[in-house]
Amino acid sequence: MRQLFNDGRYWDKLKSGELTALVLQSRVSKSLPYETVEILSQMVSYRDSSGQEVARVHQYLRPDGTIAASGKPDPKRLLQEGILYRLEKKSA
Repeated sequence: MRQLFNDGRYWDKLKSGELTALVLQSRVSKSLPYETVEILSQMVSYRDSSGQEVARVHQYLRPDGTIAASGKPDPKRLLQEGILYRLEKKSA
């Protein structure tokens, strides 16, 4: 899915203002113990000008607005040409 996300330039479109972000969930994360500041674990919806979700990502956000871990959002869902691509959670 990452390749579809990158090829579709979703993050670039968000940064340029072509898409908007809506934070769906945000909580303090304990998953990155090497970070020296409080990190937020976030699920973020990327929306087009009509308000339709075109991508959903997970990211670890630092207080300065930069993304921790890989430095890039991790795509979980994409809507391309009417097809919804999504990652399924593994069964326990």
